[in-house]
Amino acid sequence: MTRIRGLLLCACAALACAGAGAASAGLDVGVTEDAGKTGDGGAAFFATLNDAGLKVNRVSINWDAANPTTIAGQDEIAAWLPQAQAAGTRIIFAVAPLNARDLTATPDARTRFTAFVTQLATTFPTVKDYVIGNEPNQPRFWLPQFSPAGKPLAAAQYLPVLAASYDALKAVDPTINVIGVGLSPRGNDQPFAKSNASRSPVRFLHDLGVAYRATGRIKPLMDELAFHPYPQPQQGPPSVHYGWPTAGLANLDRIKQAVWDAFHGTGQPTFAEAGTAQPKPLRFDLDEVGWQVAPLPALASLYTGVETPGTKLISEDDQAAYYRDTVTLAECDPGVRMLSFFHLVDETDLGRWQSGLERADGSHRPSYDAVKQTLAQTQGNCPTKPVAWRHLTAVVLPTAAWGSLKPQPPKRSRWSFRAGAGEEADFKAGIFKAGPSKAALGRRLAAGRPKPLLLARGVIKASTRPVYFPQRRLKPGRYVYAIRMTATMNSSRASVLVSRPFRVGARK
Repeated sequence: MTRIRGLLLCACAALACAGAGAASAGLDVGVTEDAGKTGDGGAAFFATLNDAGLKVNRVSINWDAANPTTIAGQDEIAAWLPQAQAAGTRIIFAVAPLNARDLTATPDARTRFTAFVTQLATTFPTVKDYVIGNEPNQPRFWLPQFSPAGKPLAAAQYLPVLAASYDALKAVDPTINVIGVGLSPRGNDQPFAKSNASRSPVRFLHDLGVAYRATGRIKPLMDELAFHPYPQPQQGPPSVHYGWPTAGLANLDRIKQAVWDAFHGTGQPTFAEAGTAQPKPLRFDLDEVGWQVAPLPALASLYTGVETPGTKLISEDDQAAYYRDTVTLAECDPGVRMLSFFHLVDETDLGRWQSGLERADGSHRPSYDAVKQTLAQTQGNCPTKPVAWRHLTAVVLPTAAWGSLKPQPPKRSRWSFRAGAGEEADFKAGIFKAGPSKAALGRRLAAGRPKPLLLARGVIKASTRPVYFPQRRLKPGRYVYAIRMTATMNSSRASVLVSRPFRVGARK
């Protein structure tokens, strides 16, 4: 959702919140900022980060397919890298193609990109963190997203780029931390949309897992997962939950589950789980997060252009509160290693992002002091109880509303109930004679035999829907409704729900 060269935006999300001990090693917080380090500004820039308690700066490195061996700004990078090292600031290189089709237009593009990544690692050996790609689930940064027939393509095309980059970087230095994807929190999954035909984060991870398993690869793809938990266009607080299959800060458990569904049992590690030992689990790098603020009237002359139509801006005080909460939410999730705010300083073009900790004149917004004070108090460690996450083996939030289970007249021929889930799920539902156990009914629905008296099947779209059976009268007797749901992202996750018995006809 952001242009690699200048943008960064960026919950307490878990299946259970329990006292699981302190978050490991403490959260590193920083900014994504490409400006401010050239000339004599480098020392001042890194001094500002230190003053605010910020330890990380993510820097964009664009690969230009027309000039595949040129490192843009190489001399400038070489000049300020020692200043970053002296200040104790970790530098992350986010390497991505300059144009959306650069890695898909020619057969040798992947090889040339991988050579460029190797060139970066050998040219700047002190940089130990690399993000490969930027929002490949969005058409602004990766094309094509879908085939002409509507088949999703982006994840399968991105996978060999990530795999080759992982292998190349590890060959240069096994200690380099390879960070994958740079996942956008949004995506409409509409291949024929008039604009922004894109892939949602949950579905993109599913596609990536399918492609990974198809290769037979046994090595990992990434050490960390970069995720951009931008706020919704309404710019609500970080506690706002997004609808499935999108995700925000409050839905990190959804992304963890999507990774588990995609990669469990393979060479790619998944996220750590409460009560289990995992040598090198996957962790988050939340490297783009931010909320846009209306510039102060007194500083209006420092900004140019106009806001993007429909942009909702929040107050500086709200931004401060949101940034403080964002730090705490990330600190209390042991699955998060790094968090970066976009930006340190506002972009002056109103068509871009005014989400900085500082205004265009360099003065501090309340968010600067809020982040600084929070980090001074916590040192990046959770001040309350860390969240504890474990993967699900069932469908998320399966529900059924059976309707009236009172005795029904013999002439009744219309049968239905409502079912729902917190994710997309396929279902088979049946009406059975009362008696068999829940497990037995689940097996019958899974196998398709013995058949129920009445059968219905379909898809639940992460909401609730009616389940209608074929019209038919039932003989007098006792019956139950039963439904078996399977998650479309992982069919091995299933849930079975069975109603109380209901009677048709008078009791004998």
